[in-house]
Amino acid sequence: MNTIPILILFPLVAAILILLVRNDLVRNAIVRICAVIIIVISVFAVFQYFSNGVQLHIQNEEIIDYCIAVVEILVAIFIIATGIKHKKYLISLLAVIQTPLILWFEFMRNTTIEVETGIVVDKLTIVMIFIVGVVGGLICLYSAGYMKWYHAHHTEYKERKSFFFALLFIFLSAMFGLIMSNNLLWLYFCWEITTLCSFLLIGYTKTEEAKNNAFRALVMNLFGGLAFAIGIVILGISYNTIELSALLHLNQELIVMVVVFLFAFAGLTKSAQLPFSSWLLGAMVAPTPTSALLHSATMVKAGVFLLIRLAPLMVGTYVGTVIALIGSITFLATAILAITQSDAKKILAYSTISNLGLIVICTGIGTKEALWVAIMLMIFHAVSKSLMFLSVGAAEHQLGSRNVEHMDALASISRKLNFYMIIGIAGMFIAPFGMLISKWAAIKAFVDASNVVAILAISFGSAVTLFYWTKWMGKLVSGVNLKNHKTHKLHFEEDLSMIVHVVLVLMACFTFPFISKFVITPFLGEEVMGIVTNEIYIMIFMLVIILVFPIAYLLSAKNSKTRITPLYMNGINSGDNESFVGATLANRKVELSNWYMKDVFNPKLLTVWSNLICVLTLCTGAILLIGGIS
Repeated sequence: MNTIPILILFPLVAAILILLVRNDLVRNAIVRICAVIIIVISVFAVFQYFSNGVQLHIQNEEIIDYCIAVVEILVAIFIIATGIKHKKYLISLLAVIQTPLILWFEFMRNTTIEVETGIVVDKLTIVMIFIVGVVGGLICLYSAGYMKWYHAHHTEYKERKSFFFALLFIFLSAMFGLIMSNNLLWLYFCWEITTLCSFLLIGYTKTEEAKNNAFRALVMNLFGGLAFAIGIVILGISYNTIELSALLHLNQELIVMVVVFLFAFAGLTKSAQLPFSSWLLGAMVAPTPTSALLHSATMVKAGVFLLIRLAPLMVGTYVGTVIALIGSITFLATAILAITQSDAKKILAYSTISNLGLIVICTGIGTKEALWVAIMLMIFHAVSKSLMFLSVGAAEHQLGSRNVEHMDALASISRKLNFYMIIGIAGMFIAPFGMLISKWAAIKAFVDASNVVAILAISFGSAVTLFYWTKWMGKLVSGVNLKNHKTHKLHFEEDLSMIVHVVLVLMACFTFPFISKFVITPFLGEEVMGIVTNEIYIMIFMLVIILVFPIAYLLSAKNSKTRITPLYMNGINSGDNESFVGATLANRKVELSNWYMKDVFNPKLLTVWSNLICVLTLCTGAILLIGGIS
């Protein structure tokens, strides 16, 4: 059975069915069932294509091309009309330029180009199928329970759950098409559909803030889409091909590097790298499943996925240097900006951009070791950050706030949710979880590549990362000894999705050596075991420590006569671990607060300067290309 068309078409069928059904119970059941089916199909596809992959020549390509053209025209009409209606004329202008350009090329200049391989599924594609299908499916499952709470807490927003759920599934369909398409025109089409889904989901509540943020996301991604379209046209006219695999076999000559630069520019916008990061920060106004699915686990991964594909052509070039520099600035600057935030979703947004920046550095350097790190980071980040977004969304409904300062009360409301969140944070920066190991490997890869800027960025940026995650985790663990506990049940869909995410985070940690040996190393086409073997030994050592120490402690403490005493405070503990008797014999409640260092790192000033540096970097790279330096 060929699961490729099923992966692409089934989510579309699910979306249509969800739009047609208005009964809430039936619709939620369809969402649950379809989400589970997508997970199952994705896992089946991973096993089916794991050994040999597949390369397909699609019959009747013309029919698909005509269908795509019709949808492209409809999307362009919608964007142009929306831009005019809301007086966002730049959006309309971009749609007027890029859609006719790509249609002209497709039907006027593309008639002599034959696409031999329309679909490619290799080890990297398999990784993305797992991320999109399993993580994306779990997020869709979570959304069925989450949206019940969402509209119960936000009665001021019009309920459009059918529209919301349908967009999630359309997005999954587009992502499956994007990661498997070797035909650049198909890849471009799916790329633009994800942009449209993002725009509609960010603006779901229809508030002024939501609409403004949605339009910002649309205009930035349309700029990336325009660059993508121009790159396809140049490639097709110059080399008579529109296959991504064919591009990767070309020499690093000037026209090829211009195309790579344009595609990389599109990847930077989709991955929300500076100076395009504001669209992802604004996207946090959307309901949590949107943040988790589009802007953390999958959509932003489309950008780095394309950059990983292009990396072999960027090794040792000015284009690669520019991309690595953009990633370095983004990684460091947004990590610092995350310190200044107390809103959990903003911290997650900045940390997402920062981690994507680290992946972008690796793609710009382009060595085998660096790409090994990039793929590992992509895997670990997807599962850990998705878990974090889902747990923050659930915590917001239970606490009535997503401020980190209020999360010391989470353990008293839901110990289970508190545990999920701790695991998510641990997955981002604590040994033996994969993000730390991957960063360790990244430092070696950057040293071997002699990239001083990247070395400085990861050294200081990783230290900063430790700071903001530790602050958050400190608030979570500070309330675990409270005596007064409430019971608050999660919706089944929320609970199940987060439990599976926790399992995935732990599995990714324990199966790290196998992922490296059987997935990443074969994809890279040559042995990279020099770095991998060292990291595997380190990983095994850390796993032994992380398992042996707690077990040894439990065994030694089993018959211990240690007396449990109340926590020490700045006065006499009142007995509930929540308050103490002060110097004036007044009963005071314990208050713990983090330092957000806004007086040290001015967020507005840092944002302006980092954006300016990245703009100058991109312009310099473009000028060097125009001047004939590749």
